[in-house]
Amino acid sequence: MKEIVMNLSKFGEPNVQVSANNPASVRAFYDKNLVLNTKPVLVHAQFGQKRNIPKNGGKRIVFRKLAPLPKATTPLTEGVTPNGNNMTWSTVEATLDQYGDYITVSDVVQTTGIDNTLVEAGEILAMQAGETLDAISREVLNSGTNVQYAENGVARCMLVGGKESGNDYLTVNAIKKAVRTLKRNNAKKINGYYVGIIHPDVAYDLMSDPLWENVKAYCDPEDMYNGEIGRIHGVRFVETSEAKIFTSDDLCAESRTLTVTAVSGKVITVDETLNESDNLTGRKIIINGVPYTISSFSASNNTITIKEDLVSGDLKPSADDDIYPGESGAEGRDVYSTLIIGANAYGVTEIDEGGLKNIVKPLGSGGTADPLDQRATTGWKALTATKILVDEYLVRIESASSYDKE
Repeated sequence: MKEIVMNLSKFGEPNVQVSANNPASVRAFYDKNLVLNTKPVLVHAQFGQKRNIPKNGGKRIVFRKLAPLPKATTPLTEGVTPNGNNMTWSTVEATLDQYGDYITVSDVVQTTGIDNTLVEAGEILAMQAGETLDAISREVLNSGTNVQYAENGVARCMLVGGKESGNDYLTVNAIKKAVRTLKRNNAKKINGYYVGIIHPDVAYDLMSDPLWENVKAYCDPEDMYNGEIGRIHGVRFVETSEAKIFTSDDLCAESRTLTVTAVSGKVITVDETLNESDNLTGRKIIINGVPYTISSFSASNNTITIKEDLVSGDLKPSADDDIYPGESGAEGRDVYSTLIIGANAYGVTEIDEGGLKNIVKPLGSGGTADPLDQRATTGWKALTATKILVDEYLVRIESASSYDKE
């Protein structure tokens, strides 16, 4: 059997129309199948305000927020009707973007294949669509400014991990602090609880606490969220391997770390040959536990110029000190994001109300581009947007994990 050819380009105009040869009932089947197989992957999108895609309304979608009313502390006068109050709405707009992909299946595969190739192709496309849309929502949610760094209150680049003490793992106390923040911000709960989105590496650490409750102990299967694993201290957690991880790439092509050979003012000479293509400018680095920003570098001289003033004393960079990437935790360790979410923190577009479509073009629908009816295609396209509505209703906890990939 010949292999299926995958074209990993975005949708262009020739691929956005459903063929007239494809009956409506068949189109409905493929659309429904795509949506059903995509939904379980949409972990990050499932707790936001949902909005349908506006028809003929341009590329912007509007989410609305209702302002709370002030306290009515003035006593009523007997027999006198008060002035009353009005609802005040504010709007948050988001721009819709389109994403998509498709698979080409040859006539030989369709003729000689044992399985229904288009249906199977639709299943892997649904997984791809779900992972794509979920990743888009994840990045938006992790752009919020309401951040908590484990329990120690240090910056992301100072999180340690991988040690028996002072490890900066996610703890119940960190969850309590995040819940306190949401309560202080008057964030409402979702079905009686706040919701947490957590990576399996971090969930492993949190689930070892004796107060942890497994989801089967308190929830019927039909009431579970996608990926729900358990609850603790007023937060129901859903687990996904697609939760955000802040990582650091190597600082140069040859080595995981650089080593200082000399320091002159803000200029640091290193022991590795730097490459212009590495583009170190703007990178965060750690020297002796202190974060710095690279303002410029010279590949020919193997030098790095630091933006900030170098600290003095024992922490000042000197020969033989190692330089680590600083976008993640100390010594380049991964830093994990755990999102604790209240109601109406963000808005997302629906996928089953025009937001996600399956386009199937059978053999013979390619016109002059396919004169021998050799190719059929199946694909998906989606219009989507995710927008944070109230930043105070969303807390991002950044922590290390006991999982050490090294």
